[in-house]
Amino acid sequence: MNTQESPNTSAPVAIVGGGIAGLSAAWYLQKQGIAYTLLEESPRWGGHVLTERVSTPAGDFVVEAGPDSFITQKPWGVQLARELGLQDRLLGTNDQARKVYVLNKGRPTPMPDGVLLIVPTRLLPFALSPLISPLGKLRMGLDLVLPARRDGQDETLADFVRRRLGSEALDKIAEPLLSGIYNSEAERQSLLATFPRFRELEEKYGSLTRGMLASRRPSKPAANGSATGAAPGHKSMSAFMSLATGTAELTDALAAQLTGDLRAGVRITRLEAAAEGGYRLSTASGEAIPAAAVILAVPAFVARELVAEVAPAVAEQLAGIRYVSTGTISLAYRLDDIRRPLAGFGLVVPRSERRPINAITWSSLKFDQRAPAGHALLRVFFGGSRSPQSMDLADDALLAAVQGQLRELMGIEASPLFHRIYRWRLSNAQYDVGHLDRVAALEAALPPGLYLTGSAYRGVGLPDCIKQSQDTAARVALAL
Repeated sequence: MNTQESPNTSAPVAIVGGGIAGLSAAWYLQKQGIAYTLLEESPRWGGHVLTERVSTPAGDFVVEAGPDSFITQKPWGVQLARELGLQDRLLGTNDQARKVYVLNKGRPTPMPDGVLLIVPTRLLPFALSPLISPLGKLRMGLDLVLPARRDGQDETLADFVRRRLGSEALDKIAEPLLSGIYNSEAERQSLLATFPRFRELEEKYGSLTRGMLASRRPSKPAANGSATGAAPGHKSMSAFMSLATGTAELTDALAAQLTGDLRAGVRITRLEAAAEGGYRLSTASGEAIPAAAVILAVPAFVARELVAEVAPAVAEQLAGIRYVSTGTISLAYRLDDIRRPLAGFGLVVPRSERRPINAITWSSLKFDQRAPAGHALLRVFFGGSRSPQSMDLADDALLAAVQGQLRELMGIEASPLFHRIYRWRLSNAQYDVGHLDRVAALEAALPPGLYLTGSAYRGVGLPDCIKQSQDTAARVALAL
């Protein structure tokens, strides 16, 4: 543990990590007038948020290497965009085309209308769908009569779905959709850390189905006359938002509007308590950087190495957070080359299908301004726990494997106009059962002036990371 008695308030706050979490932490410290030094090992700001603009004779394509959007139900992403003056740049999905397919025995099968996450809320479309067998549908219906679990204990997503809805619902819906969001294994994924709403619905209504139906009922109008609290006449917001030229607009705008000491291309090799209070960080070039407090906005395994000297108990807890590697390959085609188009946002692939890919997103149908007229941009996901072998394929072999899947599933015989492969090694933290207890334990063990924030802890999405950094900055300000 750190033996400091008081922070060295003459030094700035040091933020290690220049992804969305570190940039956001700097922004919220800046708004409170607190000096900071932002340190990033790579020469680029943004971390996993990376957008590439590819120019072709047909026009420009916008290719996302990392997240392509952020959920608006969690408001912090939209709020930050507005704070940065990007409100006119926000771009919603084409919700009229919002259809998802599931690969079912080798065939893309539409998800029935009215299925919310994993729960059918409309009887007829679900009853007529071939996605789930008649016996599987009957088993899902037992959710209405099975007793609710109310002990407050964590369980895996797989155990929860099997308990409420059965094994077929887990295989065809929950595993590819819900575990796919987190690049997780359903058999290890913490329900309370990833989808606590399901347990809340079970506890309150005794049934997921009754709970989902109740949550769909219109709420009472707000004081301004709208159910959502939006200004009168304000157009309802898409469930997912991006920006006109990609998500990197957000991190680029953050970096451009930060006025503190920003240092890219700096690797931190040691974190130690300073005799005068606060901390001292050592860089690979031999520089010593004093800090009143330190925010570690880096992967858990990087934070573990840095805190081993000043907070061994924290390092021990950080060792329990696993990571998996993931990747994407984006491919551009002429629309005429796609013989069997998916009339929707994309296709998810259950683990039981044993494919070298996890999902396909039709990026240029999901969002406008992603491909020129007459062309399509597809993004194929691989790696994680479902297809880890694809991470180790050479680029040529990976491209051939993906083209084979697109030929089989969408009838694409043509070669792509271009492709882009992005591999993210040890990029996705795994929220295994007990994750929230582990995070609470490591937070309780943190010495004064040391903070952790980012996707390894309390949410993996952009809004989650922004909110965590906002809260961290507020705690730093209070402590200083």
